[in-house]
Amino acid sequence: CQHCNHAPCETVCPVAATTHSNEGLNQMTYNRCIGTRYCANNCPYKVRRFNWFNYQGYKKFNENNPAQQEIGRMVLNPDVVVRSRGVMEKCSFCVQKIQEGKLVAKKAGRPVQDGDVTTACADSCPVNAITFGDWNDNESAIRKSAESDRAYQSLEEIGVKPNVWYKVKVRNVEEDVAVVEDGHESGHEEEHDAH
Repeated sequence: CQHCNHAPCETVCPVAATTHSNEGLNQMTYNRCIGTRYCANNCPYKVRRFNWFNYQGYKKFNENNPAQQEIGRMVLNPDVVVRSRGVMEKCSFCVQKIQEGKLVAKKAGRPVQDGDVTTACADSCPVNAITFGDWNDNESAIRKSAESDRAYQSLEEIGVKPNVWYKVKVRNVEEDVAVVEDGHESGHEEEHDAH
């Protein structure tokens, strides 16, 4: 999910299950969703998914589903809502981690600082290719990264104003290092003088 500022998925939901937060997040209210899938049809990025499965009550998944086992239930994240069958799902930018970061900062009596909050994908990326932060903070790493010459937004021409930035791949476009002088490559003059 690109968490667009002009998200086309938000305007078509008949029950307002998809809304925009004051922090710039495209949010889902799962218990309000009635599964019309209009949002998926209207998303230009095609990142919304319909949950066809009922993992909790379906015995076919008992063997493989840790939620069906006594000890296995302990691996589930209590801060993440378990979606039921028949609702739309998408990336939430780990809203539970954002809330946790805000609470920690509030308890410490300070504002949320750059790097206090990261998403699960940023934490698990082995090459640190994902940066997460506050766009409104001009000194944040994400703001500096997005303002580089290599930064671009996917499908920015359609005007949905996504909140995800990408960087163009760096390519080595240098010419050959040897400089050609008088029809000969430099560095070979000594050989010609010796003859």
